[in-house]
Amino acid sequence: MGKLIVSLSPHAHGNESVEKNMYGVILALVPAILVSLYFFGLGSAVVMLSSVAACMFFEWAISKYMLKVEPTLTDGSAIITGLLLGMNLPSNLPVWIILIGALVAIGIGKMTFGGLGNNFLNPALVGRCFLLVSFPAQMTSWPLAGQLSNYLDAQTGATPLAIMKEAIKKGDASLFDSIPDVTHLLLGLNPNAGVGAIGEICALALLIGLAYMLWKKIITWHIPVSIIATVFVFSGLLHLANPVYADPFTEILSGGLMLGAIFMATDYVTSPMTHKGMLIYGVAIGFLTVVIRNWGSYPEGMSFAILIMNAFTPLINHYVKPTRFGMKNK
Repeated sequence: MGKLIVSLSPHAHGNESVEKNMYGVILALVPAILVSLYFFGLGSAVVMLSSVAACMFFEWAISKYMLKVEPTLTDGSAIITGLLLGMNLPSNLPVWIILIGALVAIGIGKMTFGGLGNNFLNPALVGRCFLLVSFPAQMTSWPLAGQLSNYLDAQTGATPLAIMKEAIKKGDASLFDSIPDVTHLLLGLNPNAGVGAIGEICALALLIGLAYMLWKKIITWHIPVSIIATVFVFSGLLHLANPVYADPFTEILSGGLMLGAIFMATDYVTSPMTHKGMLIYGVAIGFLTVVIRNWGSYPEGMSFAILIMNAFTPLINHYVKPTRFGMKNK
């Protein structure tokens, strides 16, 4: 007679793993990375390499010497944190500021809570927002694209979001004439304006990454689509009510909306578990982004909106948790 083996769940195993999904996200970032290197050259390379190297070092050092656990650098999570932090920074940011951002992202945003799977805020955004508050001048100095050999002495300019903010402040919709058209925003062809962070320059490259992750089933459509759709609808209503607010196409293709919606808000650990919860989460992020962009102190609101909703994720999970097997719906 055979033995009855009793074991803990899960009893059915798939071929998914943390490493596979993490490296899948890294592959999805490749088009945006290549575009940033094409437009920013040396500055983009220095910022991203410094960020990745620093995040990996701090995770290794904190794991080994403070938490006394085996470092898990091979799972790819530190690399993604470094890439996303770097892609949220200007291409002329000094290395010493990048190191501070990486320490905050890994040390406070991730390892303080026990490492991968335990953090409730997106680590890269924790680092980015800390730098934005601590070094506002350096973090809002946006180099013009095409200065491939320049790094610290790159020429800077106003971003589309800064122009949109100025238009609202002055009540002058004619200022939108200096913003590149939708095609140029989609392709990243903004020669006469600062384009923002490294990873924001080309919406098309980010959409290619989204298509890859949906194809590989690394993420679902619920969060990115709900964020983009909410921003489109809300900003469209504002534009119809008063042309001093940007049109919805310019709104969704400017700043870090695409980068945040596709790669930051979809973080497994800090986003809701159910599809219904993801839709609530995404709609709230989109709404908060438009509110902060149009009426807040900062031109961009994507990072703050995601962090705010990261904090609400446990509440959303509790509200929309599925009914247990064998139990009746309330």
